[in-house]
Amino acid sequence: MVSTLIRNREESSPSSPPASRRRREIRRYGGVLPYLLFLAIFLIIPAVSVLVGAFESDSGKPTLANLKLALSGPYLHSFVASFELSIGSTVIAVVVGFVAALAVAATRGRPRALVQSSSSVLANTGGVPLAFAFIATLGNFGIVTKILSSMGINLYSHGFSLYSVVGLIIVYQYFLIPVMILVMLGPIQNIKSAWVEAARSLGASKARFWWSVGLPILSPAILSGTVVIFADAFAAYATAEALTSGTLPLVPIQIGSLISGNVAAGEGNLGNALGLGMIIVVALAATVYVLSQKRASRWLR
Repeated sequence: MVSTLIRNREESSPSSPPASRRRREIRRYGGVLPYLLFLAIFLIIPAVSVLVGAFESDSGKPTLANLKLALSGPYLHSFVASFELSIGSTVIAVVVGFVAALAVAATRGRPRALVQSSSSVLANTGGVPLAFAFIATLGNFGIVTKILSSMGINLYSHGFSLYSVVGLIIVYQYFLIPVMILVMLGPIQNIKSAWVEAARSLGASKARFWWSVGLPILSPAILSGTVVIFADAFAAYATAEALTSGTLPLVPIQIGSLISGNVAAGEGNLGNALGLGMIIVVALAATVYVLSQKRASRWLR
């Protein structure tokens, strides 16, 4: 009797109309719409504008002159300087950040939480405040500079300058090392203790485990952190501009100068051509990051 009533109710209930299904789909994906709108306004539309402007002359005609100019003379030198800065900053930050992440992963409780929270803050620190802090510390009349001078060590007489590529590499470590710590902390914590115990049972030392097992497993995550730091250093603008006052020939500083109106006749879209070069570099780094993250997820699930 009960089964007959249930069957009759199922047969009498109308199927869900297409309109109600569409409403459910809209509600399901409606939360993503603000993000997509934000992405379109602040990323997609500006990127398309830069792409179109890179191939347009001042009169709006198609041309390759902007790209040729961007890859020659002082603008080509700015790409070389930006790569030198990014590679130098990346090597130091990856090595120091990875070692620091290993040390943090070995701790428990409040020390780990303190390092994680402080790294999150420092990773987003930059611009004028960071530049002023280093000028007050390592500038010509900075505190550390004066202390070293009183000890007979004059940094600036030995060729050091805070306002050079080497100086920027030092400054960038302030926020790049915390980024590497945050990127690597999760993968390191996902190293299973069973792997360590199995290696020890076979007679492997701790150093041997990390060389033969740990580093190969973490290599995709290390590659991810490397490309993230490289892209961060390559695209950083505010800190370099505030520290060097725009005197260092870096691509972001060149773009800022061109956008602010420091352009010659017929070079109105040169900034877009330089911006296109930056987009290509960052896009390649993002592609490597996504591929390495997929590979890392196979081992660290």
